[in-house]
Amino acid sequence: MAQSDTVSRILDTAEVLFAERGFAETSLRNITSKARVNLAAVNYHFGSKKALIQAVFSRYLDPFTQRFHSALDELEARYADGVIPLEELLETMATTVLAVPAERNSLKVFMRLLGLAYSQAQGHLRRHIQAQYGDVFARFTELVRRATPELPDAERFWRLHFVLGTVIFTLSGLDALRDIAAKDYHEQVTVRDLVRRLRPVVVAAMNAPLPPEIEGELHANTRAG
Repeated sequence: MAQSDTVSRILDTAEVLFAERGFAETSLRNITSKARVNLAAVNYHFGSKKALIQAVFSRYLDPFTQRFHSALDELEARYADGVIPLEELLETMATTVLAVPAERNSLKVFMRLLGLAYSQAQGHLRRHIQAQYGDVFARFTELVRRATPELPDAERFWRLHFVLGTVIFTLSGLDALRDIAAKDYHEQVTVRDLVRRLRPVVVAAMNAPLPPEIEGELHANTRAG
């Protein structure tokens, strides 16, 4: 078996098992058994389970980062004289998120892995994502800040993560949602349909009025300043 085939087989198996079982519950022996490779092959190509986890994420995040930077370049060129609307930023992010796993027919796996990155992320994975991909997320966050100047930084942080959680939950459970829509509402739903329905929800969440207690704190701080 060629080295590239071995690496692909290991990665394909690892990402599915990680998405199904989680990181801690998936052993290297589980992966090697299902991939039909020996442990020495995993150690040779990746060195450790931590490095394998990072490689699984990089296979998605490398092309995502490249595409997202290019998409943001186009938006900044289009709105060179003004602020990019929030709706455009969120639509661009959604389009880019969908494009990468669609190439490998693995949207559900990608969404589950993203969910694990938040719920089970170990220190090494957070550091890896921050070091390798932090620049594109920082760029996006800054553009969102310019589009939502009325939001305090902490409130914007929470809203972005609420939005991300909504998207991940919805798309990682795509099969179940499609079954429910077909059985209970006689609808045949595509991924694009879901994105169109999600768009007004996430935009409304980002644009929602501030909670009264936060609004009061802002006014108090303004008076004190």
